[in-house]
Amino acid sequence: MKTTIKSIHAREILDSRGNPTVEVDIVLHDGTRARAAVPSGASTGTHEAVELRDRDPKRFGGKGVLTAVANVNTHIAPALVGLDAGNQELVDQKMIALDGTPNKARLGANAILGVSMVAARAVSISLDIPLYEYLSEDNRYLLPVPMMNVLNGGVHAQWQGADFQEYMIAPFGAPDFRTALQWGAETYHALQDILKKKNYPTAIGDEGGFAPKVASNEEPLELITRAIDQAGYRPGTDIGISLDPASSGFCREGRYELKREDRLLATKDIIDYYEFLLFKYPIISIEDGLAEDDWAGWNLLTESLGNKVELIGDDIFVTSPELVKRGIREKTANSVLIKLNQIGTVTETLATIDLAKEAGWGINVSHRSGETIDSFIADFTVATSAGKLKTGAPCRGERVEKYNQLMRIEEELGSKAVYAGKGAFIRG
Repeated sequence: MKTTIKSIHAREILDSRGNPTVEVDIVLHDGTRARAAVPSGASTGTHEAVELRDRDPKRFGGKGVLTAVANVNTHIAPALVGLDAGNQELVDQKMIALDGTPNKARLGANAILGVSMVAARAVSISLDIPLYEYLSEDNRYLLPVPMMNVLNGGVHAQWQGADFQEYMIAPFGAPDFRTALQWGAETYHALQDILKKKNYPTAIGDEGGFAPKVASNEEPLELITRAIDQAGYRPGTDIGISLDPASSGFCREGRYELKREDRLLATKDIIDYYEFLLFKYPIISIEDGLAEDDWAGWNLLTESLGNKVELIGDDIFVTSPELVKRGIREKTANSVLIKLNQIGTVTETLATIDLAKEAGWGINVSHRSGETIDSFIADFTVATSAGKLKTGAPCRGERVEKYNQLMRIEEELGSKAVYAGKGAFIRG
Protein backbone atom coordinates (compact mmCIF):
# COMPACT_ATOMS: atom_id res chain seq x y z
CA MET A 1 0.00 0.00 0.00
CA LYS A 2 1.36 3.40 -0.93
CA THR A 3 0.43 4.90 2.46
CA THR A 4 2.34 2.27 4.42
CA ILE A 5 4.75 3.87 6.89
CA LYS A 6 8.36 3.53 5.78
CA SER A 7 10.10 5.62 8.44
CA ILE A 8 9.46 8.00 11.32
CA HIS A 9 12.00 10.37 12.83
CA ALA A 10 11.61 12.92 15.63
CA ARG A 11 13.79 15.83 16.74
CA GLU A 12 13.82 18.57 19.34
CA ILE A 13 12.92 22.07 18.08
CA LEU A 14 11.92 25.31 19.81
CA ASP A 15 8.38 26.61 20.21
CA SER A 16 7.21 30.24 20.18
CA ARG A 17 8.34 30.79 23.78
CA GLY A 18 11.86 29.47 23.13
CA ASN A 19 11.14 26.20 24.90
CA PRO A 20 11.85 22.78 23.36
CA THR A 21 9.09 20.78 21.72
CA VAL A 22 8.81 17.71 19.50
CA GLU A 23 8.82 17.72 15.70
CA VAL A 24 8.20 14.53 13.73
CA ASP A 25 8.98 13.61 10.11
CA ILE A 26 7.41 10.67 8.33
CA VAL A 27 8.07 8.95 5.01
CA LEU A 28 5.47 6.72 3.37
CA HIS A 29 6.07 3.81 0.98
CA ASP A 30 5.18 5.98 -2.04
CA GLY A 31 7.85 8.54 -1.10
CA THR A 32 5.49 11.04 0.52
CA ARG A 33 7.17 13.12 3.21
CA ALA A 34 5.40 15.13 5.89
CA ARG A 35 6.19 16.98 9.10
CA ALA A 36 4.28 17.98 12.24
CA ALA A 37 5.19 19.94 15.37
CA VAL A 38 3.59 19.70 18.81
CA PRO A 39 2.33 22.71 20.82
CA SER A 40 2.80 23.19 24.58
CA GLY A 41 0.61 24.92 27.17
CA ALA A 42 1.50 27.31 29.99
CA SER A 43 -1.84 27.21 31.78
CA THR A 44 -2.48 23.48 31.96
CA GLY A 45 -5.15 21.34 33.60
CA THR A 46 -3.98 18.78 36.15
CA HIS A 47 -5.86 16.02 34.32
CA GLU A 48 -4.18 16.57 30.94
CA ALA A 49 -2.15 13.84 29.28
CA VAL A 50 1.48 14.04 30.34
CA GLU A 51 3.85 16.26 28.38
CA LEU A 52 7.17 14.51 28.87
CA ARG A 53 10.08 16.79 29.83
CA ASP A 54 13.65 15.68 30.57
CA ARG A 55 13.96 17.59 33.88
CA ASP A 56 17.68 17.94 33.29
CA PRO A 57 18.59 21.28 34.90
CA LYS A 58 21.63 21.58 32.63
CA ARG A 59 19.46 21.84 29.49
CA PHE A 60 16.73 24.43 28.93
CA GLY A 61 16.03 24.66 32.65
CA GLY A 62 14.82 21.08 32.70
CA LYS A 63 12.36 21.59 29.81
CA GLY A 64 14.22 19.56 27.19
CA VAL A 65 12.28 16.89 25.28
CA LEU A 66 15.07 14.53 24.26
CA THR A 67 13.38 11.69 26.17
CA ALA A 68 10.16 12.17 24.21
CA VAL A 69 12.16 12.37 20.97
CA ALA A 70 13.99 9.15 21.85
CA ASN A 71 10.65 7.48 22.60
CA VAL A 72 9.50 8.26 19.07
CA ASN A 73 12.72 7.09 17.44
CA THR A 74 13.38 3.96 19.50
CA HIS A 75 9.92 2.76 20.58
CA ILE A 76 7.13 4.24 18.48
CA ALA A 77 8.81 4.20 15.04
CA PRO A 78 9.74 0.47 15.08
CA ALA A 79 6.22 -0.40 16.23
CA LEU A 80 4.53 1.58 13.43
CA VAL A 81 6.77 0.95 10.42
CA GLY A 82 4.81 -1.26 8.02
CA LEU A 83 1.39 -0.08 9.24
CA ASP A 84 -0.99 1.84 7.00
CA ALA A 85 -0.89 5.52 8.00
CA GLY A 86 -4.33 5.81 6.42
CA ASN A 87 -5.76 3.80 9.29
CA GLN A 88 -5.58 6.63 11.84
CA GLU A 89 -7.38 4.68 14.55
CA LEU A 90 -4.99 1.74 14.24
CA VAL A 91 -1.94 4.01 14.36
CA ASP A 92 -3.22 5.84 17.43
CA GLN A 93 -4.38 2.74 19.26
CA LYS A 94 -1.02 1.07 18.64
CA MET A 95 0.72 3.99 20.36
CA ILE A 96 -1.78 4.08 23.24
CA ALA A 97 -1.23 0.36 23.84
CA LEU A 98 2.53 0.77 23.57
CA ASP A 99 2.43 3.50 26.20
CA GLY A 100 0.19 1.45 28.49
CA THR A 101 -0.67 4.23 30.96
CA PRO A 102 -3.97 6.11 31.38
CA ASN A 103 -2.36 9.51 30.77
CA LYS A 104 0.44 8.72 28.28
CA ALA A 105 3.04 9.19 31.00
CA ARG A 106 5.45 6.54 29.70
CA LEU A 107 6.04 7.73 26.14
CA GLY A 108 4.68 11.25 26.55
CA ALA A 109 1.65 12.84 24.93
CA ASN A 110 4.03 15.16 23.07
CA ALA A 111 5.75 12.14 21.48
CA ILE A 112 2.50 10.37 20.61
CA LEU A 113 0.69 13.44 19.26
CA GLY A 114 3.51 14.38 16.91
CA VAL A 115 3.26 10.98 15.24
CA SER A 116 -0.55 11.04 15.21
CA MET A 117 -0.64 14.44 13.49
CA VAL A 118 2.07 13.69 10.96
CA ALA A 119 0.42 10.42 9.91
CA ALA A 120 -2.79 12.27 9.02
CA ARG A 121 -0.93 15.00 7.15
CA ALA A 122 1.16 12.48 5.19
CA VAL A 123 -1.87 10.58 3.95
CA SER A 124 -3.56 13.79 2.79
CA ILE A 125 -0.41 14.64 0.82
CA SER A 126 -0.21 11.13 -0.61
CA LEU A 127 -3.85 11.31 -1.73
CA ASP A 128 -3.27 14.83 -3.08
CA ILE A 129 -6.17 16.30 -1.14
CA PRO A 130 -6.22 19.12 1.45
CA LEU A 131 -5.77 18.09 5.07
CA TYR A 132 -9.19 19.48 5.98
CA GLU A 133 -10.79 17.24 3.34
CA TYR A 134 -8.93 14.17 4.55
CA LEU A 135 -9.92 14.78 8.18
CA SER A 136 -13.58 15.42 7.39
CA GLU A 137 -16.13 12.68 7.96
CA ASP A 138 -18.87 14.21 5.80
CA ASN A 139 -17.14 16.71 3.46
CA ARG A 140 -19.06 19.56 5.04
CA TYR A 141 -16.86 22.45 6.04
CA LEU A 142 -17.30 25.46 8.29
CA LEU A 143 -14.93 28.43 8.53
CA PRO A 144 -14.63 29.28 12.23
CA VAL A 145 -15.18 32.51 14.10
CA PRO A 146 -11.67 33.61 15.16
CA MET A 147 -11.38 33.98 18.93
CA MET A 148 -8.62 36.57 19.29
CA ASN A 149 -6.88 36.90 22.64
CA VAL A 150 -6.20 40.65 22.64
CA LEU A 151 -5.73 41.39 26.34
CA ASN A 152 -4.08 39.14 28.93
CA GLY A 153 -4.04 38.71 32.68
CA GLY A 154 -3.37 35.88 35.11
CA VAL A 155 -0.44 33.59 34.35
CA HIS A 156 -0.15 35.04 30.83
CA ALA A 157 0.71 38.40 32.39
CA GLN A 158 2.74 37.02 35.31
CA TRP A 159 -0.16 38.06 37.59
CA GLN A 160 0.71 41.74 37.13
CA GLY A 161 -2.61 42.74 35.57
CA ALA A 162 -6.13 41.32 35.65
CA ASP A 163 -6.82 38.08 37.48
CA PHE A 164 -8.75 36.80 34.47
CA GLN A 165 -6.36 35.23 31.99
CA GLU A 166 -7.78 36.06 28.57
CA TYR A 167 -10.08 38.65 27.05
CA MET A 168 -10.93 37.75 23.46
CA ILE A 169 -12.80 39.39 20.60
CA ALA A 170 -15.08 37.31 18.37
CA PRO A 171 -16.10 39.00 15.08
CA PHE A 172 -19.13 36.78 14.56
CA GLY A 173 -21.13 39.37 12.59
CA ALA A 174 -18.84 39.31 9.56
CA PRO A 175 -20.10 37.81 6.28
CA ASP A 176 -17.03 35.60 5.80
CA PHE A 177 -13.78 34.60 7.49
CA ARG A 178 -11.56 37.04 5.62
CA THR A 179 -13.73 39.95 6.70
CA ALA A 180 -13.87 38.64 10.27
CA LEU A 181 -10.08 38.60 10.37
CA GLN A 182 -10.00 42.17 9.06
CA TRP A 183 -12.45 43.36 11.72
CA GLY A 184 -10.47 41.62 14.43
CA ALA A 185 -7.15 43.09 13.30
CA GLU A 186 -8.63 46.59 13.10
CA THR A 187 -10.08 46.28 16.59
CA TYR A 188 -6.76 44.97 17.89
CA HIS A 189 -4.97 48.06 16.57
CA ALA A 190 -7.69 50.34 17.92
CA LEU A 191 -7.16 48.77 21.33
CA GLN A 192 -3.43 49.42 21.04
CA ASP A 193 -4.13 53.10 20.37
CA ILE A 194 -6.45 53.31 23.38
CA LEU A 195 -3.85 51.70 25.65
CA LYS A 196 -1.18 54.12 24.43
CA LYS A 197 -3.39 57.11 25.23
CA LYS A 198 -3.85 55.77 28.76
CA ASN A 199 -0.06 55.38 29.06
CA TYR A 200 -0.45 51.62 29.39
CA PRO A 201 2.38 49.49 27.96
CA THR A 202 1.62 47.77 24.67
CA ALA A 203 4.23 45.02 24.81
CA ILE A 204 2.69 41.70 23.79
CA GLY A 205 2.47 38.38 25.58
CA ASP A 206 2.87 34.77 24.46
CA GLU A 207 -0.35 34.83 22.42
CA GLY A 208 0.02 38.33 21.00
CA GLY A 209 -2.30 40.07 23.44
CA PHE A 210 -1.48 43.17 25.47
CA ALA A 211 -0.93 42.81 29.22
CA PRO A 212 -1.42 46.19 30.93
CA LYS A 213 -1.60 46.57 34.69
CA VAL A 214 -5.29 47.39 34.73
CA ALA A 215 -7.20 48.67 37.75
CA SER A 216 -9.75 45.83 37.85
CA ASN A 217 -10.94 42.69 36.08
CA GLU A 218 -13.70 44.78 34.53
CA GLU A 219 -11.47 47.46 32.99
CA PRO A 220 -10.30 45.23 30.08
CA LEU A 221 -13.95 44.77 29.10
CA GLU A 222 -14.41 48.55 29.07
CA LEU A 223 -11.27 49.01 26.97
CA ILE A 224 -12.19 46.31 24.46
CA THR A 225 -15.76 47.56 24.08
CA ARG A 226 -14.38 51.02 23.37
CA ALA A 227 -11.90 49.57 20.86
CA ILE A 228 -14.68 47.76 18.96
CA ASP A 229 -16.60 51.02 18.72
CA GLN A 230 -13.51 53.04 17.74
CA ALA A 231 -12.73 50.55 14.96
CA GLY A 232 -16.18 51.27 13.52
CA TYR A 233 -18.04 48.16 14.64
CA ARG A 234 -21.02 47.47 16.89
CA PRO A 235 -20.25 45.72 20.20
CA GLY A 236 -22.51 42.70 20.57
CA THR A 237 -23.76 42.87 16.98
CA ASP A 238 -20.61 42.77 14.85
CA ILE A 239 -18.08 41.72 17.47
CA GLY A 240 -18.60 40.00 20.80
CA ILE A 241 -16.26 39.38 23.72
CA SER A 242 -15.18 35.97 24.99
CA LEU A 243 -13.82 35.69 28.52
CA ASP A 244 -11.42 33.06 29.83
CA PRO A 245 -10.85 33.64 33.55
CA ALA A 246 -8.86 30.36 33.85
CA SER A 247 -10.19 30.31 37.38
CA SER A 248 -8.25 27.24 38.53
CA GLY A 249 -5.33 29.65 38.75
CA PHE A 250 -6.96 31.81 41.43
CA CYS A 251 -9.08 29.24 43.26
CA ARG A 252 -7.97 28.81 46.88
CA GLU A 253 -9.61 26.05 48.94
CA GLY A 254 -12.94 26.37 47.18
CA ARG A 255 -12.98 30.17 47.00
CA TYR A 256 -11.98 32.51 44.22
CA GLU A 257 -9.37 35.12 45.07
CA LEU A 258 -9.51 38.24 42.90
CA LYS A 259 -6.30 39.97 43.97
CA ARG A 260 -6.78 42.89 41.63
CA GLU A 261 -9.98 43.77 43.49
CA ASP A 262 -8.99 42.42 46.92
CA ARG A 263 -11.97 40.07 47.04
CA LEU A 264 -12.40 36.44 48.07
CA LEU A 265 -15.57 35.03 46.53
CA ALA A 266 -17.57 31.88 47.12
CA THR A 267 -18.79 29.99 44.04
CA LYS A 268 -22.23 31.63 44.15
CA ASP A 269 -20.66 35.08 44.44
CA ILE A 270 -18.39 34.72 41.43
CA ILE A 271 -21.31 33.41 39.39
CA ASP A 272 -23.22 36.55 40.38
CA TYR A 273 -20.21 38.61 39.31
CA TYR A 274 -20.21 36.93 35.88
CA GLU A 275 -23.93 37.64 35.56
CA PHE A 276 -23.27 41.32 36.31
CA LEU A 277 -20.58 41.42 33.60
CA LEU A 278 -22.89 39.69 31.11
CA PHE A 279 -25.52 42.37 31.70
CA LYS A 280 -23.02 45.21 31.19
CA TYR A 281 -20.79 43.96 28.33
CA PRO A 282 -21.27 42.04 25.03
CA ILE A 283 -19.88 38.77 26.40
CA ILE A 284 -20.79 35.78 24.25
CA SER A 285 -18.87 33.00 26.01
CA ILE A 286 -17.05 32.26 29.27
CA GLU A 287 -14.33 29.61 29.39
CA ASP A 288 -13.23 28.03 32.67
CA GLY A 289 -15.44 30.28 34.75
CA LEU A 290 -14.89 27.92 37.68
CA ALA A 291 -12.04 25.67 38.78
CA GLU A 292 -11.26 22.29 37.23
CA ASP A 293 -12.49 20.20 40.17
CA ASP A 294 -15.49 22.36 41.17
CA TRP A 295 -18.05 20.06 39.54
CA ALA A 296 -20.87 21.12 41.84
CA GLY A 297 -20.07 24.75 41.15
CA TRP A 298 -20.08 24.14 37.40
CA ASN A 299 -23.55 22.63 37.67
CA LEU A 300 -24.75 25.75 39.45
CA LEU A 301 -23.00 27.97 36.88
CA THR A 302 -24.71 26.19 34.00
CA GLU A 303 -28.08 26.24 35.74
CA SER A 304 -27.72 29.98 36.40
CA LEU A 305 -26.15 31.25 33.16
CA GLY A 306 -26.34 28.43 30.60
CA ASN A 307 -29.34 29.97 28.86
CA LYS A 308 -27.57 33.33 28.55
CA VAL A 309 -24.05 32.52 27.41
CA GLU A 310 -21.85 29.70 26.12
CA LEU A 311 -20.02 28.10 29.05
CA ILE A 312 -16.84 26.40 27.88
CA GLY A 313 -15.09 23.71 29.90
CA ASP A 314 -11.33 23.47 29.38
CA ASP A 315 -9.41 22.37 32.48
CA ILE A 316 -12.41 20.43 33.77
CA PHE A 317 -12.66 18.30 30.59
CA VAL A 318 -9.12 18.41 29.08
CA THR A 319 -10.49 17.06 25.77
CA SER A 320 -11.09 13.70 27.46
CA PRO A 321 -14.02 11.64 26.10
CA GLU A 322 -14.65 10.20 29.56
CA LEU A 323 -14.73 13.59 31.30
CA VAL A 324 -16.94 15.06 28.59
CA LYS A 325 -19.32 12.11 28.99
CA ARG A 326 -19.55 12.92 32.69
CA GLY A 327 -20.13 16.59 31.89
CA ILE A 328 -22.97 15.77 29.51
CA ARG A 329 -24.51 13.39 32.02
CA GLU A 330 -24.34 15.88 34.88
CA LYS A 331 -25.25 18.92 32.76
CA THR A 332 -21.90 20.54 33.45
CA ALA A 333 -21.25 23.41 30.99
CA ASN A 334 -22.72 23.53 27.48
CA SER A 335 -19.50 23.66 25.48
CA VAL A 336 -16.03 22.14 25.39
CA LEU A 337 -12.58 23.42 24.50
CA ILE A 338 -10.62 21.12 22.20
CA LYS A 339 -6.83 20.88 22.47
CA LEU A 340 -5.13 18.01 20.68
CA ASN A 341 -2.23 17.83 23.12
CA GLN A 342 -4.51 17.56 26.15
CA ILE A 343 -5.51 14.05 25.12
CA GLY A 344 -2.64 13.18 22.76
CA THR A 345 -4.08 11.65 19.57
CA VAL A 346 -6.16 12.76 16.61
CA THR A 347 -8.53 9.81 17.08
CA GLU A 348 -9.36 10.58 20.71
CA THR A 349 -9.80 14.28 19.91
CA LEU A 350 -12.30 13.45 17.17
CA ALA A 351 -14.16 11.16 19.59
CA THR A 352 -14.53 14.03 22.07
CA ILE A 353 -15.85 16.31 19.33
CA ASP A 354 -18.39 13.68 18.28
CA LEU A 355 -19.67 13.43 21.86
CA ALA A 356 -20.07 17.20 22.07
CA LYS A 357 -21.93 17.32 18.75
CA GLU A 358 -24.32 14.58 19.81
CA ALA A 359 -25.11 16.50 22.99
CA GLY A 360 -25.68 19.76 21.11
CA TRP A 361 -22.72 21.38 22.86
CA GLY A 362 -20.52 24.13 21.49
CA ILE A 363 -17.06 23.19 20.18
CA ASN A 364 -14.00 25.43 20.40
CA VAL A 365 -10.69 24.27 18.95
CA SER A 366 -7.71 25.89 20.64
CA HIS A 367 -3.99 26.53 20.28
CA ARG A 368 -1.57 26.58 23.23
CA SER A 369 0.61 29.43 24.49
CA GLY A 370 3.72 27.58 23.25
CA GLU A 371 3.01 27.21 19.52
CA THR A 372 4.87 26.52 16.29
CA ILE A 373 4.10 27.54 12.71
CA ASP A 374 2.33 24.22 12.19
CA SER A 375 -1.22 25.11 11.06
CA PHE A 376 -2.75 21.65 11.67
CA ILE A 377 -5.51 23.05 13.89
CA ALA A 378 -6.72 25.42 11.16
CA ASP A 379 -7.53 22.49 8.85
CA PHE A 380 -8.77 20.45 11.80
CA THR A 381 -11.28 23.13 12.80
CA VAL A 382 -12.68 23.43 9.28
CA ALA A 383 -12.87 19.63 8.88
CA THR A 384 -14.82 19.12 12.09
CA SER A 385 -17.15 22.12 11.55
CA ALA A 386 -16.26 23.20 15.09
CA GLY A 387 -17.31 26.77 14.35
CA LYS A 388 -14.78 28.55 16.54
CA LEU A 389 -10.97 28.65 16.67
CA LYS A 390 -9.03 30.17 19.52
CA THR A 391 -5.53 30.88 18.27
CA GLY A 392 -4.40 34.20 19.69
CA ALA A 393 -4.26 37.82 18.63
CA PRO A 394 -3.73 38.79 14.97
CA CYS A 395 -0.05 39.14 15.83
CA ARG A 396 3.06 36.87 16.05
CA GLY A 397 3.91 34.54 13.20
CA GLU A 398 2.86 31.30 14.89
CA ARG A 399 -0.63 32.75 15.54
CA VAL A 400 -1.09 34.53 12.23
CA GLU A 401 -0.10 31.40 10.29
CA LYS A 402 -3.28 29.69 11.47
CA TYR A 403 -5.36 32.67 10.31
CA ASN A 404 -3.52 32.81 6.96
CA GLN A 405 -4.17 29.11 6.43
CA LEU A 406 -7.88 29.66 7.06
CA MET A 407 -7.92 32.39 4.40
CA ARG A 408 -6.26 29.98 1.98
CA ILE A 409 -8.85 27.32 2.78
CA GLU A 410 -11.71 29.79 2.34
CA GLU A 411 -10.32 30.83 -1.04
CA GLU A 412 -9.93 27.19 -2.09
CA LEU A 413 -13.48 26.28 -1.09
CA GLY A 414 -14.89 29.23 -3.01
CA SER A 415 -18.69 29.15 -3.09
CA LYS A 416 -18.68 26.13 -0.77
CA ALA A 417 -17.11 28.20 2.02
CA VAL A 418 -19.54 28.85 4.87
CA TYR A 419 -18.67 31.15 7.76
CA ALA A 420 -19.94 29.96 11.14
CA GLY A 421 -20.93 33.39 12.47
CA LYS A 422 -23.03 33.94 15.56
CA GLY A 423 -24.77 30.60 15.12
CA ALA A 424 -21.61 28.86 16.31
CA PHE A 425 -22.26 30.06 19.86
CA ILE A 426 -24.44 27.94 22.12
CA ARG A 427 -27.05 29.01 24.65
CA GLY A 428 -29.10 26.55 26.64
